[in-house]
Amino acid sequence: MYEAAFRVLEVLETREGPVSGEVISNSLGISRSAVWKHIKELINMGYEITTSHKEGYRLNKSSNRLLPYEVHKKLRTSFMGKKMRYFESTTSTNWVGKQMTHEHDPEELHGLVIIAEQQTGGIGRLGRSWISPRGGIWATVVLKPKIPIERVFMITMAGAIAIARSLRKEYDLGALIKWPNDIYLGDSKVAGLLLELSAEADRVHYALLGIGVDVNVTHTDLSGVPSTVTSVSIEFGHDVDRPELLARILKEFESRYLLLEAGEYEAIVREWKSLSCTLEHRVRVNTLKNSFEGEAIDIDEYGALMIRKDNGKIERVIAGDCVQQ
Repeated sequence: MYEAAFRVLEVLETREGPVSGEVISNSLGISRSAVWKHIKELINMGYEITTSHKEGYRLNKSSNRLLPYEVHKKLRTSFMGKKMRYFESTTSTNWVGKQMTHEHDPEELHGLVIIAEQQTGGIGRLGRSWISPRGGIWATVVLKPKIPIERVFMITMAGAIAIARSLRKEYDLGALIKWPNDIYLGDSKVAGLLLELSAEADRVHYALLGIGVDVNVTHTDLSGVPSTVTSVSIEFGHDVDRPELLARILKEFESRYLLLEAGEYEAIVREWKSLSCTLEHRVRVNTLKNSFEGEAIDIDEYGALMIRKDNGKIERVIAGDCVQQ
C-alpha cells in the first residue's frame, strides 16, 4: 500500500543531508506533489522528517514501529518472513492467520509473518488473555509443515529456542525456556508461544505459531498483570531495536525449523534441554485430567515432559501447565 512512500524513504536514506523535492521527483519519476504526499505518509508512520522550502527533506530518525520495511532491511532468511502482513491493531495475529488460510492455499502462505503493533484480544494457552500493548513483538508465522504430525509440537520447541538464543546473542540476557512454551529472564516471563493447528488423521493442513515478546514494554504497560512478567527493555536498561530483534528471531527459527523438516529431531531436543529452566526442578503439573507433583527429569524425543512422581512412577506429560516450585 505504501510502496511508493518507501521508495521515497530509500532516497532519503541513501543521501547525506537534506534532499530537494526536485531530486526525489527526478530520481523516481513522480511529481513534486506526489513526493510531498509520500513524505506525509512517512511522517504518519513515525519517521522523523524535517522539511524546508530552501533545502528540501531530511530524515532525522527512523520509525519506532515494527514495519515490514524495517524488518526486511535486517532479515537474513531464505523464506521465513519474506512475506509479511502488518497491522496497527488487530484482535490477534493468530486470528488473522486463520482467516488467511481460509482464503488462500496454506502452501502459498508458508513462511508468511503477520505483525501487529498491538492486539486487542491476544490469546495465550488454554484460552487465557495475553496483554499485548504497543512496544512488544506480536506476530504469527504461517506454516505448511512437512513434518510428521506426532512431531509438530516440536515447532514450539524450535520457536522457544529461537527466542532464547536471540535474547542471548543480541543483548547477552540469560534467557531460558520453561516447558512447554514460555521464555524467562530470571524468575520473570518475557515471552511466550502458541501453536495452533488444522489437522486430520496424519495430515497437517497448516500450523500457526504465535509469538509474543515483551520488548519495549514498561512497568506501567504491565500493570494489572502478574509481577512475574518483565520486558527486554526493563532487563536491558533501555529500549531496543524491535525490527532487528524480530529479524534475528526469524533467522534463528528458520534454521531450527529446517532441522525439523530434515528429521534432525535430536538436535532440537538437545538444544532445548541446554536452555531449560524446568528440568531437574520440582514442579506441579496441571493437566485436563488431573494434577500432580514431582521432579522434571527429562523431555522425550517428541517433546513430552517426563516427571518422576513422589511414588517413583514416571509420568509422561504431553500437554498441561507446569508450575515450578
